[in-house]
Amino acid sequence: MERTDIERIFEAYFEKYKKTEGDRSSWSAFWTEMTSEGVLELNMTKCPKGTTFKIFVDKKKVAEAKGWDEYFKTMEQLENTHPGLYDPDKIFNDMEFVLE
Repeated sequence: MERTDIERIFEAYFEKYKKTEGDRSSWSAFWTEMTSEGVLELNMTKCPKGTTFKIFVDKKKVAEAKGWDEYFKTMEQLENTHPGLYDPDKIFNDMEFVLE
């Protein structure tokens, strides 16, 4: 899946499912993907400092990325350390499906 499509879908998902972190200056939305390789959770948080992605594998935080450029670099690394866990085509097609 193309980077622009991933950004568009995740941003739309965030807008539909975001929840406040308490003080209404920080908002988060997460996606959980269960695979035979483990459980992947993608958490997008937006606050006045910008957009941050937190990545969890089997409920353990394995990475944090600030902004889209870092997100894509981080996910490339995740694919190397956890082969078969991150399937952007499946994840973002499923995410787009729940938006309809």
